[in-house]
Amino acid sequence: MENNYCVIMGGGIGSRFWPFSRENYPKQFLDFFGSGRTLLQMTFDRFIKIIPLENIYVVTNVAYEALVKAQLPELPDQQILLEPTRLNTAPCVAYAAYHIRARDPEANIVVAPTDHLIIKEDVFLNDVKKGLEFVKHHDALVTLGIKPSRPETGYGYIQSSEQTQGEFTKVKTFTEKPNLEMAKVFVQSGEFFWNSGLFLWNVNTILKAFERYMPDITLRFNMGLDKFNTPNERKFINEQYPYCRNISVDYGIMEKADNVYMLCVDFGWADVGTWGSLYDMAEKNENGNVIISKGETMLYESERNVIAIDDPKRLTVIQGIDNCIIAESGNVLLICRMGDEQRIKQFVADAQMKYGKEFK
Repeated sequence: MENNYCVIMGGGIGSRFWPFSRENYPKQFLDFFGSGRTLLQMTFDRFIKIIPLENIYVVTNVAYEALVKAQLPELPDQQILLEPTRLNTAPCVAYAAYHIRARDPEANIVVAPTDHLIIKEDVFLNDVKKGLEFVKHHDALVTLGIKPSRPETGYGYIQSSEQTQGEFTKVKTFTEKPNLEMAKVFVQSGEFFWNSGLFLWNVNTILKAFERYMPDITLRFNMGLDKFNTPNERKFINEQYPYCRNISVDYGIMEKADNVYMLCVDFGWADVGTWGSLYDMAEKNENGNVIISKGETMLYESERNVIAIDDPKRLTVIQGIDNCIIAESGNVLLICRMGDEQRIKQFVADAQMKYGKEFK
């Protein structure tokens, strides 16, 4: 257990949850379920049960340092790794791996996003422990695959092979978000699983993969091997990190590597990545509406909507609207058809271009 580490990736904007999730206060710092704990805190709460506090790291953008410290006051400052610029998950994973290896060259690491809902937490934690034990003894990059319950176009898919090592199956291919027809074929085949975005590996295995598949990032970080886990690390990262490629670890490593394995899991998982995914998992009233407003809401002849109003003094009255996202926060009111929620990122970009950054 002392060689097991957790890296929580908490630096994204979460623009698909606009206008609740904003650049200055993104979704990982919000309490979407009224539980009193934010997505970041819920992720931390989950892993602290099996990973020692001193082995848990949060990688986040420098702009969110104060938010992380406020929400996780028990986490020492040196366990908050700050990205000087916003890139994708590959540089984030590499940074954390180099930092942890400087401290523990035998480390086994679970990497987790903050936007997951886990229903069966005991099952989840047992699966994570299985994965950490597997990567300790095998030169493998492991992902957790979710058996699909429907043809979902918002998730990536993993194709399994017939090659196995105990409970772990060799991965044949990764496929990014497919169209509906392709998603139906995937589900019917029985060979494809949802990509949870949860990864496990030994620190040396992932750094060897970076050296092989993303030598440009390795070259940058190798210039400062003596600086990781020292007072000079932050200055070095500030100088080198912005030159790393803006690419996900899925594209940069997992889709190319020949030693990727999957553990098929069933712990009641959902990716809280969009208003639609929130609708799927949230409690609904008798007309299928999800109401997470802080104020009062009156509905007439309206079905299957998400209504999220951030102002506790606001009375919201809705009549004759079906299958829509109605979300108001700060200076933005969004009304959007549920089926068109993939356009929200474009709405954000257009609003910023036309009216300025205050609407981002």
